[in-house]
Amino acid sequence: MNVIKHMEAAFIVALSLAAAGGTALDSAKPAQATAPVLATTAGIPVVHVTAKRLTPVEKQQMLALERVRSRA
Repeated sequence: MNVIKHMEAAFIVALSLAAAGGTALDSAKPAQATAPVLATTAGIPVVHVTAKRLTPVEKQQMLALERVRSRA
């Protein structure tokens, strides 16, 4: 019951805070925009992989070793 009695006062306080905040934000200076800075690159980055491919037997060995390590 006590809360219902003070709802009007709480509404008035919230409304006044919103109005004061809006006024304060309206009086603030807007931010100054600058020209956008663009990144310059010499070209498209390329990755060269010089490793050899694994044989099917080597792949199976690596997978088996990985399974054993993940269980430990």
